[in-house]
Amino acid sequence: MPATSMEELVSLCKRRGFIFQGSEIYGGLQGFYDYGPLGVELKNNIKAAWWRTNVYERDDMEGLDASIIMHRMVLRHSGHEATFSDPMVDNKRNGKRYRLDHLVKDQKADVQVKVAELMGADADNFAALVAALNANPAQASQALKDAGVRDPFSGEVGDWTEPRPFNMMFKTTIGPVADEDSYGYLRPETAQGIFTNFKNVVDSTSRRLPFGIAQIGKAFRNEITPRNFIFRVRELEQMEIEFFCTPGTDEEWHEHWLEQRLKWWEAQGVPRSKIEILDVPQEDLAHYSKRTYDLMYDYPTLGHEEIEGIANRTDFDLGSHTKAQGELGIQARVDENLDSVAKLTIPHPETNKPVVPFVIEPSAGVDRAMLAVLSEAFTKETLENGSERIVLKLKPHLAPIKVAVIPLARNREEITTVARAIKAELQGLGLGRVLYEDSGNIGKAYRRHDEVGTPFCVTVDFDTVGKGEDPNLTDTVTVRDRDTLGQERVKISELAGWIREKLR
Repeated sequence: MPATSMEELVSLCKRRGFIFQGSEIYGGLQGFYDYGPLGVELKNNIKAAWWRTNVYERDDMEGLDASIIMHRMVLRHSGHEATFSDPMVDNKRNGKRYRLDHLVKDQKADVQVKVAELMGADADNFAALVAALNANPAQASQALKDAGVRDPFSGEVGDWTEPRPFNMMFKTTIGPVADEDSYGYLRPETAQGIFTNFKNVVDSTSRRLPFGIAQIGKAFRNEITPRNFIFRVRELEQMEIEFFCTPGTDEEWHEHWLEQRLKWWEAQGVPRSKIEILDVPQEDLAHYSKRTYDLMYDYPTLGHEEIEGIANRTDFDLGSHTKAQGELGIQARVDENLDSVAKLTIPHPETNKPVVPFVIEPSAGVDRAMLAVLSEAFTKETLENGSERIVLKLKPHLAPIKVAVIPLARNREEITTVARAIKAELQGLGLGRVLYEDSGNIGKAYRRHDEVGTPFCVTVDFDTVGKGEDPNLTDTVTVRDRDTLGQERVKISELAGWIREKLR
């Protein structure tokens, strides 16, 4: 049985060292989380799987790692200064601040219906209701009060302010003088670092259309109400591709990337049956988007929420940055009679004339990916003896620990020496982390490694070192399978090949 609530996942993550609350000893910092010993391994494995599929296994992709702090002009001309905001409302009774759409969404159904009624909106069209609230701030404030919208913190009916925009970018100062000429932003997305490096990548690699640039990195969003564990946080990590193509082929590539991303999720243990494809309505599209598919995964407790967006950004970004530099105007960028090549253009593969390419952007959050992978892997089983077992049935390539090597007796040198030698040999295979486990209780060790998703446990016992009852078992070890609970004796000389084949 899979996880039925977010609380089960949170408990497991804290108990087994996957995820901790940020700054916990000082009471925690909302919207920030630290990845523990096993969490960092799982996170790195997810990123490695994404990079391997999208960069190493494709011949049309390059990698990039751009700076986190960006020049303010980048985010001004990308539209983020003007549009990267959410409407917020304050409760004047207690000073608490909430994102408007989250506040309304969390109300009981009858309250939502009343708000819609007072706004003259359709209660079944939530996006239209939020749009109506944003468009009429004074009316919205009164509607929230009259409908009895309750404060999520106090549970009491609030005295709500008018909705107003709240820019979610973190601003920082650069250099020793803090004035209006010395500030920048922590990037709210990794995409702009790709766009501003477009010419650098093209010039240094001689790429021609179509091709993509992939990047994994941190982004920062000053969310009004971060919530739902690591689903909505203020410091996040993105796995993002900007795939550049010839104008007119963008819709075909959009469909291509939708299929490729669904295949990748399946390979990580997240089935298509748990993902709904939302073709985002025109009125809800981001300012840069022609069309966007949102992949909506069915999280425990949360229901269907976005796990990845695949957007057709057209030529908005490269065109905007080019226009800002004064090298190519919005009208000029589509003029086929241009004699000069603008900075952020590339030769058309057929005409060889400069063109601003269209962009398809698959963008997934590492944190949300980790939450989905954990959710799918979390399994409760009732064993034959009636006991309950919690096991993370992670795909082997994602497992934080690939193999645990366990000496049956931790105080017997002949056993521990062999166990440590086996651990060193398996670690040298380059498959990932191999753990020497000397807790002393084999049953508890097995249960612990079930809970953290270790595919195989290798036990070195008295038979291994020729001191058991069966001499035929000398120089063999017991290998236990996480999922089947089956145990098999394998020769030490064949163990590395056996493990490599099983983890392939």
